[in-house]
Amino acid sequence: MCIPRTKPITPTPPFPQGPAEASKKDSRPVNRCDHLGSHPFSDTQDGLFRAYLSPAHAATCKQVALWMHEAGMATRTDAAGNLIGRYEGQTPGAPALLIGSHLDSVRNAGRYDGTLGVMLGIEVVAHLAAQGERLPFAIEVIGFGDEEGSRFPASMLTSRAVAGTLDALPLGTVDASGTTLHDVLHQNGLDPARYLEAAYKPEQVVGYLEAHIEQGPVLEAAGLGVGVVTAIAAQYRFKVSIQGVAGHAGTMPMSLRKDALAAAAQAMVAIERIGANGPPDLVATVGQLHVGPGASNVVPGQTTFSLDIRAGTAQVRDQATTQICEALQNIADERGVGLSIELQNDLPATPCNPALTACLAASVTRITGQAAHHLVSGAGHDAMVMAALTPVCMLFLRCHQGISHNPAEAVRHDDAHTAFLVMLDFIRAFATTTAHKPTEFSA
Repeated sequence: MCIPRTKPITPTPPFPQGPAEASKKDSRPVNRCDHLGSHPFSDTQDGLFRAYLSPAHAATCKQVALWMHEAGMATRTDAAGNLIGRYEGQTPGAPALLIGSHLDSVRNAGRYDGTLGVMLGIEVVAHLAAQGERLPFAIEVIGFGDEEGSRFPASMLTSRAVAGTLDALPLGTVDASGTTLHDVLHQNGLDPARYLEAAYKPEQVVGYLEAHIEQGPVLEAAGLGVGVVTAIAAQYRFKVSIQGVAGHAGTMPMSLRKDALAAAAQAMVAIERIGANGPPDLVATVGQLHVGPGASNVVPGQTTFSLDIRAGTAQVRDQATTQICEALQNIADERGVGLSIELQNDLPATPCNPALTACLAASVTRITGQAAHHLVSGAGHDAMVMAALTPVCMLFLRCHQGISHNPAEAVRHDDAHTAFLVMLDFIRAFATTTAHKPTEFSA
């Protein structure tokens, strides 16, 4: 018998703080993320939602630009709506090390996904400027406008524009209000015809560093504040449709049913089993489910669900995909229902640059006194796009229980301070070696 829940769900408690927390309560990057966590920096009064080129996005860029100026940077908005702050090197106009992440968010978001990486970049520059320290390269901190794809059905538009991988802009695509991307650009003073001018030339850049919350539980389980990313997972995203036969729930015998929802349920169990039986970096997820006709007294005749498959390598992802597709087809055949599996997104695995990653790992060791923990990112990031332009590396920060894309998202102030120190050490080490020369690397 099902017992109705009568007690309210207890919200996730605050992130337990570490012993160094008492001296790090004023961690500026974290506090700034908190400042940006509500109206007018959110498009909703309840919770955080910051959509690309929305009023909240404009307010956020205005505030972040002010912090960039205070840190010693000159700021500009590029043709794609990205906010960029530049700190010149020893030679004006020198190629730049890019430090970036995104300023947009999903709906009902946490405060640190993306934004913390931008705030850490600003903090590093502020420290260098306060010391009067100039480097052989410039530093440009980029707040990308669209990573999540939460306004228009196309993610990473702005980093793809910067990386020069966006062949054409989907100007006719519309947001939830029916407004086209073309019109939204015009409303924000951006010329759609010039959007692709946001692209950098490879010789203008020496590398890309992104700091980001892990969005997973690995670092917390290991008791570590930071980790080094070796690769960003390969990803497939499918739309799966199962066509059965709708019928009266009271008169259709169980033995004669072609229940699309029952078939989908069996399919999801198979997806979970195959995902769980694979290597640790393999994950398979069903996050959306639609049932038709959706009446309580009708046997479901049609279901559609999402299928997301990710792994550290394309080989593991593809092998699991084959197994899942075969399992779903067998279920459909046994139940006598129709099956359609439509590929909607294909993202290849993106390895981080080995030399930059080794340099970043060495910085982690120097700052923490521990060997750097290496891990694969299951989530996509702007770094995976930027790898087409320049060598990339990523630093992960621990987040409470691995929770992200959720108001319960939480980070420790002492971890943010550690990340700041690691980034600063990395930049200085990078500057004292030949590693900052683009010819030393392949992207």
